[in-house]
Amino acid sequence: MDWSLILTNVAGELFAPTTAAFALAAIGLNVHFGLTGLLNMGQAGFMLLGAYGFAIATIEGWPLWAAVGVSIVLAVIFATILGIPTLKLRGDYLAIVTIAAAEIVRLVGRSTALTDLTGASNGLLGNSFKHTFQDASPFPDGSFSLGPFTYATNASNSWWLRIVGWLLVAAIALVVWRLMKSPWGRVLKGIREDEDAVRSLGKNVFAYKMQALVLGGTLGALGGIVYALPRAVQPDAMGRTTTFYIWTILLLGGAATIFGPILGSMIFWAGLMLIKSVMRATVPADVMSVAQIEAFGWVIVGVVLMLLIIFRPQGILGDKKELAIHAH
Repeated sequence: MDWSLILTNVAGELFAPTTAAFALAAIGLNVHFGLTGLLNMGQAGFMLLGAYGFAIATIEGWPLWAAVGVSIVLAVIFATILGIPTLKLRGDYLAIVTIAAAEIVRLVGRSTALTDLTGASNGLLGNSFKHTFQDASPFPDGSFSLGPFTYATNASNSWWLRIVGWLLVAAIALVVWRLMKSPWGRVLKGIREDEDAVRSLGKNVFAYKMQALVLGGTLGALGGIVYALPRAVQPDAMGRTTTFYIWTILLLGGAATIFGPILGSMIFWAGLMLIKSVMRATVPADVMSVAQIEAFGWVIVGVVLMLLIIFRPQGILGDKKELAIHAH
């Protein structure tokens, strides 16, 4: 077993574009759940909308900044449509509606009626919408090695995408940290703990919840763009399971914390890579095929999530006192 290769692959996952994308989506979910107590079970829908908005706008010839703007606008509209009928209800209803809404986005994306626009179940090929992002890179084409890591400078799974993705994560984490410390953030925490008490103070609870839903959804859409850039926009790649990965990441790192979603994403993807790499190297092919090892990796993730909720519900960085409010 080549440990140096395995550990290099695992370390590479720590700062991979996918890890950054899921960190962004988990920070958005943290605004929903950790900060406001909203049970959003459809964060994958925001990711998919963000990816589609960016890809379709780019294919239509829009510049990079405008394509990102389209993604954000779509997320805002989607959050508003979701929020108006449901945010007046209690948490469980929002969970049901958001699962359904994310599925609607996925099924509309798969629809053969929209093949010309969304590519139906085949999706949109990466090469059709990556050029504006790659053209924005200041680096020369080719590849670059840093220690054991060698990636292309500008192509799909590139240093350029890693730099942009992680700078975006850092910037968003800083913004959310400032918001959490602001009067606005304190009102959201008040809503999470006791909605009626906040309402009795004359605050418009519905408006604050809507703002949180829109902000968290927008971060999910940005995560969707980063997720789609090294691959393609494929509707089934951002289905229900994606939402559960994001929840696992958030609960692993710790809800209602700033670095929890980021640490959770790093541990989740690096841990998964470690499990799969070690199993591929040690389990004989006649015992488990590569596809079975892939599936078994996810089984372990599911078991870890269950154990986490039972034994460490606040996550790695979470505070048990912060979480007590979610129990009711």
